[in-house]
Amino acid sequence: MSTTVFDSLLFRDMFGTPEMRDIFSDTAYVQRILDTETALARAQARTGVVPAEAAEEITKRVDFAGLDLERLRNETEIVGYPVLPIVTQAAEQCGEAGGYLHWGATTQDIMDTAVMLQCRQGIDHLQGQLDRVRHTLADLAHEHTDTVAAGRTHLQHALPVTFGYRCAVWLSALDRHAQRLQQARERALMVQFGGAAGTLASLGSGPEGLRTRAALAAELGLRDPEITWHVARDGLVELVSLFAAVGGSLGKIAWDIMMMCSSEFGELAEPFVPGRGASSTMPQKRNPISSELMFAAAKLLREKSSTMLDAMMQDFERATGPWHLEWAAVPEAFLLLSSSLHQAEFMLSGLEVHTDTMRRNTHITGGLIVAEAVMMDIAPVVGRQHAHELIYDACRTAIESGTTLESQLLAQPTLVEQIGPDRISHLCDPARYLGSAQAMTHSVVRQDRGR
Repeated sequence: MSTTVFDSLLFRDMFGTPEMRDIFSDTAYVQRILDTETALARAQARTGVVPAEAAEEITKRVDFAGLDLERLRNETEIVGYPVLPIVTQAAEQCGEAGGYLHWGATTQDIMDTAVMLQCRQGIDHLQGQLDRVRHTLADLAHEHTDTVAAGRTHLQHALPVTFGYRCAVWLSALDRHAQRLQQARERALMVQFGGAAGTLASLGSGPEGLRTRAALAAELGLRDPEITWHVARDGLVELVSLFAAVGGSLGKIAWDIMMMCSSEFGELAEPFVPGRGASSTMPQKRNPISSELMFAAAKLLREKSSTMLDAMMQDFERATGPWHLEWAAVPEAFLLLSSSLHQAEFMLSGLEVHTDTMRRNTHITGGLIVAEAVMMDIAPVVGRQHAHELIYDACRTAIESGTTLESQLLAQPTLVEQIGPDRISHLCDPARYLGSAQAMTHSVVRQDRGR
């Protein structure tokens, strides 16, 4: 029986993905610990710390399949960490060579490095997901560059925009996040090898310690840090905080789409799948399930980021408690972001865009959405201040009488005489007041496709 949404048979694929669960599974974690231990033996053989024959035996004999997992579970609970129980069983597999396993290392060295290997694989998966979402958004932005829609500020009609412009704004944030993610992985994915207090004293005061750490980093394809980071957790904090930011941007997309899917707007609909978003009592319902899950993930990711910030405050050279917070927060953050990206890819790739409704909705305020456009256009003719007063009065009258801005302007003989009725009708068309929306949309799409 599961106790969390992450391992629930019912909910796990709504708050994670099978691929990311595999990356952060117990099996994968133990295997990464074994990978780290065998890589350490090879690195130490290269630097002359342990005999080459021992490293060869360790690499050949250490085998996940040979572990007693029930014994490992029991001993982990007793010790408080899994490394010593794993090393004990792995050393038993290696015979005499097992005496050189885990040479000079401390538990946190191995656990941190194993997590770094998991994080690298997880980031690879997230980057692929993010790229697919960006590609889908670029297609939407390109397709709807000229699809006129109501721009809304404070949930009120403001000025006309295009749906492509809105998609390009969403895309631009994800493009920047993709750059941040690449930069963060280069900073954060570091090998950990410092020994008991981080000083590598177990390997002596000569160059062997630092040379071994560099060799271990090369073996595993991780960055060799300048100094031990047992209690300097900024790398993992950067990753989880970035995940929260990406989740927030996805949550913003979800919020916009949920609003545009509402019955009153009717401008979008999530992809139709029989039964998806259905109600047990209302057969007409088609709820925006993917957007809702993205929105929930954004809120949960913020919590993980907060937890990681708490975990930064560690005492002296080894923490008494904060480190344990990461054991829950890091895998869950990867799962949540992977889930949100999965939902975004599914939803955006099949999004139903009701272009006629978008255009029709620009007129529901009787043309008031172009009030600024008309004012700016007639100002050179009648003067800036008079234009403002004239349009202000016309808007007020249109609201009070339930008519349109165009009809109120056409009812003013002086204005009609000055600029003509055809010009007034043209000015009241939302499609003519889009500013640089289309140019900016094209710019974002070009940059995204160029990358």
